[in-house]
Amino acid sequence: MKQLFQYNWQVREEWFNWCKQFTTEQLLENRAGGFGNILHTLLHIIVVEYDWINDLNGGKGYKFNIEEFNTIEDVIKLHNDWHAEVEIFVTEWKVEMSSKILELDDGRSFTYGEVVNHVIVHEVHHIGQLSIWARELGSAPISANLIGRDLQF
Repeated sequence: MKQLFQYNWQVREEWFNWCKQFTTEQLLENRAGGFGNILHTLLHIIVVEYDWINDLNGGKGYKFNIEEFNTIEDVIKLHNDWHAEVEIFVTEWKVEMSSKILELDDGRSFTYGEVVNHVIVHEVHHIGQLSIWARELGSAPISANLIGRDLQF
């Protein structure tokens, strides 16, 4: 599980760097799927990861205004602000935590294992969308290949 988070973080950083070749207008251009554009889809990935891990940590939800994030630098800053907290949770993960139950205010409940696996595949799903949009911009997408990333399994 830890390695798959590390994989997502590596790929995310590569997408951040990839975005720097484009204008803000290109990153905010309306697209089919995802969160409607490249920039806000990356923002969505970060917010979903943080919100779920924050829930597992017993924290309060984060309210944000999407209009406050208009550049790739804004999105990277949010990632950097939150990443340490998420990384600590992932690093301290024990397999016994998988069966622990998260009770949400709306009455739904999930195991911790279900939540962390959801967070992992959620990002992978959106990375696929970013890859399609990269090709629409005439640019090679970031490799989604897990092999060769020097992750210790």
